[in-house]
Amino acid sequence: MKLEEAIQSSKFKNDVHKASLNILYTAWWLKTVLSRELKEFGLTHEQYNVMRILKGKHPEQMCVRDIASRMIEKNSNVPRIIDRLVTKKLVKRATSEVDRRETVISLTPSGLSLLDNSTSSINQAMEAQVSIGQQEAQVLNQLLEKVRAKE
Repeated sequence: MKLEEAIQSSKFKNDVHKASLNILYTAWWLKTVLSRELKEFGLTHEQYNVMRILKGKHPEQMCVRDIASRMIEKNSNVPRIIDRLVTKKLVKRATSEVDRRETVISLTPSGLSLLDNSTSSINQAMEAQVSIGQQEAQVLNQLLEKVRAKE
């Protein structure tokens, strides 16, 4: 769907302005699509992101600060997200062997299993919804990284 149809407006300051709005709208749309998939697994985006970060270090544990630094949504309340994942028995909390003041987090076997299943569902949804090829994706990645060059 064209942006003009989606937001029911065709008045943009210029093409850069339109592209910026298009990025925001597309991010919202994709997040909504993925939220539907994750809901079936009882997960939020932020919980899924924390679990993926932990899986990247598995079987090692990670401290909360390191998890927070890798989050997609930087303003996420990582301790609260971890509390909810602990309640669901998807991650476990322990005291660091290196620094007793630090708490470390790791995935539980049920967390690993749920992550594998939800990732499979997410991947299928992405393939079904995102209709661009590999070359187009490479160009899009380059352009988006250029947009964030001043990050």
